Amino acid sequence: MLDLKPAELQVHLAGLSEPPLLLDVREPWEFDICRIDGSTLLPMGQVQQHLADLDPQRETVVICHHGIRSRVVARQLERAGFGQVINLAGGVEAWAREVDPHMAVY
Repeated sequence: MLDLKPAELQVHLAGLSEPPLLLDVREPWEFDICRIDGSTLLPMGQVQQHLADLDPQRETVVICHHGIRSRVVARQLERAGFGQVINLAGGVEAWAREVDPHMAVY
């Protein structure tokens, strides 16, 4: 697992030819407030039951509010055989501060 700060992730994403899965593991009410464009909601409590729906070969960026839940899920994905997992350090809170100042925060 790789931890990337928001600015580092922004640079990483800009250099990719194929977009990764942006996996947001927050709750629906949080996702409704703000989200990174292109992200997919899969609440942390549902990840295990939906592992078979995810591609372990695809780069996956795990996102939450502050980077704690996403780190737990990123480790879970690694244990399940996912080879390219990135945790957004600081979560959407840091993303809003460092990359997208127009994003709503909570």
